[in-house]
This record gives sequence, structure tokens and C-alpha cells, in this order.
Amino acid sequence: EPKRKAAFGSVGRRIPYQILHVIDQDGESLGNMHRAEALKLMDQRDLKLVLLCEKAEPPVYRLMTGQQIHKEQLKHAEKRKASPKPGMYMKELSFSSAIAKNDLETKTKQIAQWIEKKYHVKVTIRQAK
Repeated sequence: EPKRKAAFGSVGRRIPYQILHVIDQDGESLGNMHRAEALKLMDQRDLKLVLLCEKAEPPVYRLMTGQQIHKEQLKHAEKRKASPKPGMYMKELSFSSAIAKNDLETKTKQIAQWIEKKYHVKVTIRQAK
């Protein structure tokens, strides 16, 4: 079964790489270092190591406080909420030109909710007899 990507968070002491590129909590590069050195630095500063970019050579890790990790998790959650679900980009609504006022108000509220959720809305108006 395929391995699911872990949520953004501390990687703890399980680091599969020997050499890492480490960035401190202020965003300054500390350069490449051995895994043991990075773990020692993490313990000395009472911080946590977080994987930023696995595809880089060597992989990039950042030292972060628990509060910084929490803020990043909230940012990622907001991005996931804001993006619409796959396959649900288009909403379509059709009604007659002789629609009653309260029905029209209800449908416009529905359209406003869809637009707020970042859906594309297609409105079709049929001509009444």
C-alpha cells in the first residue's frame, strides 16, 4: 500500500539521511551537517527538526519551536480548506424568467455561497411562455 505523506510537523529523531541542510528558527542557514550534529543542536536549543524539502540535495530541515510548528499547521489547514474539492469546480443553476421573488432571493444566496467557496457558477435563465 502506498505510503501517505505525513502532516506538517516535527520529525523527531527519525531522520533517514546522513547529511542535512539545517536552517535555524530565525530562517538563517546553518549549512550542511551530519544527522548527529543536527540532533545535538536540536537538543541544545530545545527545538524540533521539521523537514522542509525532501527533494533537495541534501534534504532541508528547519529547527522550529512548537508554536512555529502549530502556526504552520494552521496555515496548511487553511490552504486545504480554501481549495475546492477535485471534480467540483463547476456549479450550474437554471431557472425561469418568471421566477417568484422569494425563490430568486434563495437562489442568489446559494450562488453567493458557491462563489465564496471558490466554485465556478453557471446560471441559465429560461424564457417563460
